[in-house]
Amino acid sequence: MSRLGKIPVTIPSGVTVTFENGLLTVKGAKATLTREIKKDVEVKIEGNTITLSPKNTPDAKALWGTYAAHIHNMITGVTEGFTRVLEIEGVGYRGEIKGREIVLNVGFSHQVNVAIPEGINAEIVKNVVTLTGPDKEALGQFAANVRKVKKPEPYKGKGIRYQGEYIIRKQGKKAV
Repeated sequence: MSRLGKIPVTIPSGVTVTFENGLLTVKGAKATLTREIKKDVEVKIEGNTITLSPKNTPDAKALWGTYAAHIHNMITGVTEGFTRVLEIEGVGYRGEIKGREIVLNVGFSHQVNVAIPEGINAEIVKNVVTLTGPDKEALGQFAANVRKVKKPEPYKGKGIRYQGEYIIRKQGKKAV
């Protein structure tokens, strides 16, 4: 049994939730998010709470808590939003925003352009990239794609990392 699925999700004021034809729509002050929900999980919207219950199918128990977490994240996203912070570290490494692209100079012979998806805002101040958006999944995937351009290397720690990420450093060659 899912512990998350048992807890009803409360709908705060200013947020409207509708469920029609397997499509859940959450509208709030910051955005409107939609998600398709499989028929294995039954969704009931009563007043200001959403209750989920699994149907008697093999996938239902696995999806029950997952959909509860998704709905909670959607409600948080349309009310508060999510933030991911990346740090660019290295001599001569920098990034800037040109239009809807992040232009990264991270030690390659060329600049790397990463297109910013719709609904995500980016800001770069002193090699700190701040990404904000209402969709937690899209924001996390975009942050991972930006980090993938130049992952932190273990000898000097140069590269793009999440804020607060600890890089295990290796010892270099010893002089004899």
